[in-house]
Amino acid sequence: MATQAAAIRKTLQSQCNSRKLKILNFDNSQHRNGVVSLWKEVFGYEADHNVPELVIDKKLEANDELLFVAIDNKEIIGSIMAGYDGHRGWIYSLAVSPKYRNKGLGSQLLTFAEKRLTEIGCMKINLQILSDNKAVEEFYHANGYKTEERISMGKKLQENITE
Repeated sequence: MATQAAAIRKTLQSQCNSRKLKILNFDNSQHRNGVVSLWKEVFGYEADHNVPELVIDKKLEANDELLFVAIDNKEIIGSIMAGYDGHRGWIYSLAVSPKYRNKGLGSQLLTFAEKRLTEIGCMKINLQILSDNKAVEEFYHANGYKTEERISMGKKLQENITE
């Protein structure tokens, strides 16, 4: 199964690499509007702590340079946000425009973020997905991730959520 997943991933990546795509560090002045639009289209978040503009502002405050965009002909077609706390890395908000899906772009973005996390010393990457999102779970399995039984808990700190 792992060999088959690796073969599928390689095929998808070669399809994606045949295009003239660029993956770059996020530049707020050039990429903000495109990422906001992409996230609204892909995620459709309604929770106040997931408003794209707020998430981008908070990520920029972290100043860790772990937000990346995929560009094709000046159009933002994908993005990935990662984090690293010195102990574990995290993958957040991997988004691919629907018309660019199933061409290897998601895997390419993920690999790019993994390489950056590796460069800064990360030993393990975690991520969270909704339990009923089987397609995304399969995507991460195909990219070498394993499901780890955990209980995910969260608490909003409302004083830091601005609208």
